[in-house]
Amino acid sequence: MSSELTPPAPPRLLVRQTRWIAEGVVELRLVRRDGLPLPPWEPGAHVELTLPSGLRRSYSLCGDPTERAAWTVAVHLAPAGRGGSREIHTTALVGRELSVEGPVNRFPLLPAPGYLLLAGGIGVTPLLSMARALAAGALPWRLVLGARDRSRLAYAEELTALGGDRVRLVPEDEAGLPDLAAELAATPPGHAVYACGPAAMLDAVTELCRTAVPPRALHVERFGPSVEAEEDMERGRFEVVLRRSGLRLAVPADRSLLEVVRDRVPDVPYSCEEGYCGSCETSVLAGNPDHRDSVIGPQERATATTMMICVSRAASPVIELDL
Repeated sequence: MSSELTPPAPPRLLVRQTRWIAEGVVELRLVRRDGLPLPPWEPGAHVELTLPSGLRRSYSLCGDPTERAAWTVAVHLAPAGRGGSREIHTTALVGRELSVEGPVNRFPLLPAPGYLLLAGGIGVTPLLSMARALAAGALPWRLVLGARDRSRLAYAEELTALGGDRVRLVPEDEAGLPDLAAELAATPPGHAVYACGPAAMLDAVTELCRTAVPPRALHVERFGPSVEAEEDMERGRFEVVLRRSGLRLAVPADRSLLEVVRDRVPDVPYSCEEGYCGSCETSVLAGNPDHRDSVIGPQERATATTMMICVSRAASPVIELDL
């Protein structure tokens, strides 16, 4: 029986292939060097890659969840980003091994009578695997994909082949922005809504689902901070106690908790630094967190025992962490 078990994923995977799939979007296929199958994963999962420079970045798995030979991620080039996407786009990665952690799923596809999938740009990646799973399960679903122009509609051909008229492609230069209110109105009230894309789009669909009668079941994944978080520049001073390290540190108003902690504990994991990937999630032992991330939902914040230290701060003068 033990010979039938899938070995755990090795800490390093080989970049077998890269592929240009849309304007500014490159796809990577990651495999085991020994050819053995990779562990199973479910739609919505992501992995964290350590790039040759040492940068760590999280990307959604966007391949077929039933395929065990390879993991697939797609990366959009963000010229104004912090360098991870630029490194992937400009480095010859085929034949190189990358450290890979995961998969982790913070955006699971939960049971529902039907689904509306709303994607903006590279936000299509986690929703693509969901669409594949829903099509295989013969469940009702529709997907709307918007982008600035037709050349940036990543995986448009695959989606159209998969879903036919269930898929609506909305290039902004031809059709404007997707009419989110109309899409919701055309979806039965009991269907779940999954959305991933730019912050403005997610904030808009969040408000539409919140004010709908009855409110819609919405699940979102962010690739950046919300508009509200970007505008929230009011950051007060507080102190952090690192229990395992025996340190008490001051966190000034102009520095993040992560930055201050890493000055003294440099091996603390982190990735996005914008509160959406969950890599820096840390247990809170005492004090009150001021949650400013997109990982812990509003309904969970009052009882959450962890915090994302890259963007969240303290709502009490002192906060104690398990570090």
